[in-house]
Amino acid sequence: MRFLEVENKKIVIFGLANRKSVACAIGRVLVEEGAEVIHVVRSEERKQAARKLFPESPVFICDVEDEHNIIRVRDEIAELTGQIDGLVHSIAFANYSEGIKPFHESLKKDFLQAIDISCFSLISISNHFKELLAEKASVVTISISTTRMAAENYGYMGPVKAALESSLCFLAKSFSKFSQVRFNAVCPGLLKTSASAGIPGYIDSYLYAEKATLRKKALKTPEVANAAAFLLSPRSSGITAQCLVIDAGMGINYFDADIVSKSLE
Repeated sequence: MRFLEVENKKIVIFGLANRKSVACAIGRVLVEEGAEVIHVVRSEERKQAARKLFPESPVFICDVEDEHNIIRVRDEIAELTGQIDGLVHSIAFANYSEGIKPFHESLKKDFLQAIDISCFSLISISNHFKELLAEKASVVTISISTTRMAAENYGYMGPVKAALESSLCFLAKSFSKFSQVRFNAVCPGLLKTSASAGIPGYIDSYLYAEKATLRKKALKTPEVANAAAFLLSPRSSGITAQCLVIDAGMGINYFDADIVSKSLE
């Protein structure tokens, strides 16, 4: 028996975009551990990409912005496999329709769309999939290492992720009335993904984050995936309503002597 004990467990992963996605890395770890992975992606184009990356895994399409799609894909998955043992929510979307603005100038329509897709979708998916989830299933979402650091180029997504983290606590409490389903978040520091590449100034932030880690080496997506796989497994049975930060020590190292000295030059 493998340590994670996820052999033959059925895990649904929402959010794979391409091979650099956190969702892709999580899927790879789970497959290596013997789990049966089901992918749910946003478009036909991403479905083709998912099939190439995971030829043995079923792939479904669901644009979570329309709740009817969540209900439909729930029914399709139920027909295919019945009960599931875990669910990954790796979905985030920001539409900076007029470019990055100071936070106080955030457009209402963009902010609310980001909340809908990046946060409310977790609530909606959990609600509509509740009958499919096994008694002790695990739900894992992807947040960020801190929602208290006001990074200008991340804009309103910081508050959106804060809402996501709060929501998982309320979901854990709500589901506890009728199940032992656990809800947790993996909260990585800066990663090199295709989604992050679209954030203005991200490369400079990424390079700074690398210097701020205790090991002076950037965080890798597989490290985040390993933590997510653990939270999806029975080995983490005592963990719920938690945000697990994966940042290689960056969060305690803002006063690193080398960084301080260079900032004063």
